[in-house]
Parts: sequence; C-alpha cells; structure tokens
Amino acid sequence: MSTYYVYILRCRDGTYYTGMTHQLEKRIAQHQEGYDDKAYTFRRRPVRLMWSVSFTDLQSAIDVEKQIKGWSRKKKEALINEDYESLPALARKNFDRKETS
Repeated sequence: MSTYYVYILRCRDGTYYTGMTHQLEKRIAQHQEGYDDKAYTFRRRPVRLMWSVSFTDLQSAIDVEKQIKGWSRKKKEALINEDYESLPALARKNFDRKETS
C-alpha cells in the first residue's frame, strides 16, 4: 500500500507552495537542491516544510492538494498553525468576496 503526502512549503520570499508526492523527504530535498529550474520553488530557495498530511488513497491526496492550492494565504496559515476553528470563517470570507466582485 502506497502513502501519498500533501505538503506546504514556505519559500525564502515568504510565499507558500503546495504540492503532493509519494516520497516526502526525497521531494523536499529536490526542492532544496533546485532539481527543476522551471519549478516555482527554484528561485525561492531555501524552502521550509510547514505542514504535511498523509493519505493511502491517491485520489484523496490529489483532491486535497487542489483544494489547498485554491485557498487564500490566511487560510493556509490557519492550517499550518492548526487553527482549525478559523478555517470555515476564512472560507466564507473568500466566498463572500467572490460574490460581491
């Protein structure tokens, strides 16, 4: 049975990168080493792992990665800080903003 990880990195410039892998330590090392010069993190190294979660189901990992990629910075920070109570309110703020635009 494979394990899949969804993770959030903090880049040198303060931005966040969300990704998914089946080998977390290896993938973080690739980000640090600049494995792909076209990757978002390449010019933003060093990176720091801020959060990760594991799944045994590939589709669940893909779905969560896509969901988090669509989140605001504040919502990602609430997740990183384990402030789960704030997540619903941050989701509503983002939805409300889209409705009034």
